[in-house]
Amino acid sequence: MGALVAILVVIILMFLGVPVVFSFAAMTLTLSLIYGIEISSLMTTGFWAVNSVILLALPLFIMTGYVLQSGGLARRLIDFVEALVGNSKSGMGASMIVACAIFGAISGTASAAVAAIGRIMVDPMERHGYDRGYVAALLGASSLLGLLIPPSITMILFAVVTRQSVTACFLATVGPGILLMILLIIYNAIRIRMGGELPEKTLPVADRWRNVGTAGWKAMPALMMPVIILGGIYGGFFTPTEAAAIALVYAIPVGMFVYRDLNLKGLFDCVVQAAATTGVIMVILVFSFISSRIFTMERIPQEMTGFLFDVFESPLAILIAVNLFLIALGMIMDDVSIIAITGPLLLPVMTEIGVEPVHFAAIIGMSVVIGCNTPPMAPILFLSCRVGNVGMSRVTKPALQLILFTALPVQIAVTFWPGLSLFLPRALGYL
Repeated sequence: MGALVAILVVIILMFLGVPVVFSFAAMTLTLSLIYGIEISSLMTTGFWAVNSVILLALPLFIMTGYVLQSGGLARRLIDFVEALVGNSKSGMGASMIVACAIFGAISGTASAAVAAIGRIMVDPMERHGYDRGYVAALLGASSLLGLLIPPSITMILFAVVTRQSVTACFLATVGPGILLMILLIIYNAIRIRMGGELPEKTLPVADRWRNVGTAGWKAMPALMMPVIILGGIYGGFFTPTEAAAIALVYAIPVGMFVYRDLNLKGLFDCVVQAAATTGVIMVILVFSFISSRIFTMERIPQEMTGFLFDVFESPLAILIAVNLFLIALGMIMDDVSIIAITGPLLLPVMTEIGVEPVHFAAIIGMSVVIGCNTPPMAPILFLSCRVGNVGMSRVTKPALQLILFTALPVQIAVTFWPGLSLFLPRALGYL
């Protein structure tokens, strides 16, 4: 009961607009008061928990995302993808989806994809005939591929708070991420063709491939980033933390000296923004680790497991209930908060009903994807509205349709088809 009260405190405070950091501090204080634990004795637990080499990847990947926005890499990626897949009625929508997927394979964040790709593509898509509200909704859904396609900051956080392999968690969301990307492309094509109002591009084949070659050559430095990052991690050449450092060291000179869109002032701004974002995440993690320690000391996960088995008659019903709970949390909380709260709390429940921890990583990742794009809070969807300069009323309906026809089917597949998320970790020897 104490854990539920503490979670309610976080939810209520965040709903009232209290900053996330202070909401988590209030949760930790609530737990210490309920269970009579001196919180000062646990502060060292939180400090040593974040004193981790793995967590060095967070500021590095976050900084890389900001450099990608400012350094011209996003613009070249979009030009290449549009030349490759943008020669049909639905081509610009497909270009946005694929560009977000590639961007996610570099930066690991959804917000960076919204800011970088949205600013470039929203206005041209509207001029091409797309409804602006649908474009913003599609941007929000597509940007969340960055939470699934590795390297993913969300999966780094999950691995840290649950003591799992970062690389295994990365691999667990590859299948769901690719499936979601395919469904988004199919849905976009069906919607656009049913509308029938967009013109078909009629470039000759020779011109089309010439454009692909030109755009591909210009985008080559940017396209090499996911190859270096993912190839290095899965080839065993370096760890995810080292990959993050290499990505940043690679991105800065490319932005400054190859594309020449990044200057010293822009680089300084990137450092400031990355430091602010990282600082918030780290403080949240400190309070999360302290709360997790209290959960363990008071055997709260075991009590929760027993309660769920008393209420629900089968592991299947528990799995469905956990999915609904995670999606509901995602509607009112950001991905970092959800991972920090539910990762250590629900993992024992999942293992008790036979769910692999890495499988649970994929389940929670998809739940965050759905929740972050679902009102009332929908943080990524609101960011898409701001970037696209469109009201929420025009975005809500297409966003819910995208969730219903693309994200929910993937969530169901991930939950009840473990092989979708476990195939790659097992094939590469991480399970």
